[in-house]
Amino acid sequence: MKASNFYISTLKEAPAEAELISHQLMIRAGLIRRLGSGLYNWMPIGLRVLRKIESIIRDEMNKAGAIELLMPAIQPSDLWEETGRWDVFGPQMLKINDRHDRSFCFGPTHEEVITDIVRNEINSYRQLPINFYQIQMKFRDEIRPRFGVMRAREFLMKDSYSFHSNHESLKETYEKMHQTYSRIFDRIGLKFRAVQADNGAIGGDGSHEFHVLADSGEDEIVYDENSDYAANIEVAKNHPDKDKFKTCRGIEVGHIFQLGTKYSEAMKAEFLDELGQSKPIIMGCYGIGVSRIVAAAIEQQHDEKGIIFPESIAPFEVILTPIGYDKSVDVKKMTNDLYQLLIKNGFDVLLDDRGLRPGVMFSESELLGIPHRITISEKTLTEGKLEYKHRKDNEAEFILFNSIINKLQGC
Repeated sequence: MKASNFYISTLKEAPAEAELISHQLMIRAGLIRRLGSGLYNWMPIGLRVLRKIESIIRDEMNKAGAIELLMPAIQPSDLWEETGRWDVFGPQMLKINDRHDRSFCFGPTHEEVITDIVRNEINSYRQLPINFYQIQMKFRDEIRPRFGVMRAREFLMKDSYSFHSNHESLKETYEKMHQTYSRIFDRIGLKFRAVQADNGAIGGDGSHEFHVLADSGEDEIVYDENSDYAANIEVAKNHPDKDKFKTCRGIEVGHIFQLGTKYSEAMKAEFLDELGQSKPIIMGCYGIGVSRIVAAAIEQQHDEKGIIFPESIAPFEVILTPIGYDKSVDVKKMTNDLYQLLIKNGFDVLLDDRGLRPGVMFSESELLGIPHRITISEKTLTEGKLEYKHRKDNEAEFILFNSIINKLQGC
């Protein structure tokens, strides 16, 4: 991608209401722009990050045997009345009426909708187990939206729902999703912990939260250094040994639940077992806050210059910052040759061909968090070298042109 054909809009200062560093940097780097309270436009550079996270999630969910579908964002009230959650879910639910005065909501979650699908599609144990997922916008009317996309009213979420004929099958899928989530967060490049959690408004029999570790995290996590035990503070306060436990802060980015028959019984989603007897389908559900991951990754990895994105989700892997691109024929040719070489070798490259001053190009690339920066100038050309700098390094180094691919692949 050439910068002249893309849209990059960075700011020197963040708005005063941006409290968290992730909110400040996402505004300054032009990832998002505020539309209203808890509502954000995802600008082109931010959307690239979102799409890369989505791609990792889709890849791992598909490998785990889950099947993608897409459900409506707007849901009729009668489904929620069947489960009793129309009133219970509370003021977080945005309720709306159509021109015929029928009640709907902008979906905060999709247990009712997916259960309605399954009760109309699944009727035999031979069709189970099955796991459906979607990646879609949700809306929860937060009483005090804050921290940018960390606690926005509209947010992008991956939610999946599994259906089973027995509890052993549910536990197998639950464990598979636990492992899948761990692979997803590992591939994204996050330091995280999976902790025992309370089921809250979703309900069910057991759950785990996945937290990105960050000092700015809203949630307190309790863990035991001498075992695998970890839990959120609500669960841990009832533990008999709660006093070796240590604490840290976390940002919740994923949550998995063993729902059991809470929704299938309420909505009469049943199947016929091997003996021809009708039984309620057993359910699990599994959510990932896709847009929240962007903010969590920035909270975990940044410095005074800006964002330090993990390579897997950076808007671009490599940025070329030629000095004199619009003035030197040799610099332009070498830059274009390198640009094509990197693309040929599968790198996601941004060529800054806007003719900006070196200091401006460098500071902008650091603000954006692009992992690899390569600078071409008449000086480097006379030496047959390129100037290379990793986003995490303090100093640049000079590398022979023929060695740059090996350098990037080895990072």
